[in-house]
Amino acid sequence: MRTPLVIPILILLSLCACGKRAVDFLAESRALLKRDAEWAQLASAGKDVDRIVSYWADDAVVIEPQQPIYRGKAAIRSYVANSLQTPGFHIHWISEHPVFSPDGNLAWLPGKTELTMPGPEGKPLTLHLRGISIWRRDHDGLWRCVVDIANESPPI
Repeated sequence: MRTPLVIPILILLSLCACGKRAVDFLAESRALLKRDAEWAQLASAGKDVDRIVSYWADDAVVIEPQQPIYRGKAAIRSYVANSLQTPGFHIHWISEHPVFSPDGNLAWLPGKTELTMPGPEGKPLTLHLRGISIWRRDHDGLWRCVVDIANESPPI
C-alpha cells in the first residue's frame, strides 16, 4: 500500500535535483581566465574589431578613464574601432582571481591594464590601469563581459 506514495516522492526529489547544477568553480575559473586571456591577446593584436567586441554581452557597459560611458555593443564597437585606428594605440591586460556568484553564472575579475596612446604633443603616453570586469554566462553558455570598468592606478 505504500508504493503509490513512493512514486510521487521520487518524482518530487528528481525535480528538485534538476533545478540546480553543481558548479565546478575550479574548472570555471580556468575557463574564464582562459577566455579573458584570449580576449586580451586579440585586443593587443588590434586587428579584428568584431572578434574583440564579441567578448562583450549585447547589454554591456564600458567605463574607462576620461571617456564617456559606452552602453551596448554598437557604442562599444565604435569605441574599439576608433581606438584601434589611433596611431600608437596599444592595450594589454592580465586578469586574475575570479570570484563567482553562488550559482556560477556571474563572476568578477580584477585586472591590470597597460594602455598606450598619443599623449600631449603626440608623444606616446602609457597609462597603468586597474579594473574590474564582470562576466555573465550568456544564454549560449559562453562567458561574456557585461561590465568593464577601469581607473588609473595610483603612483607608486
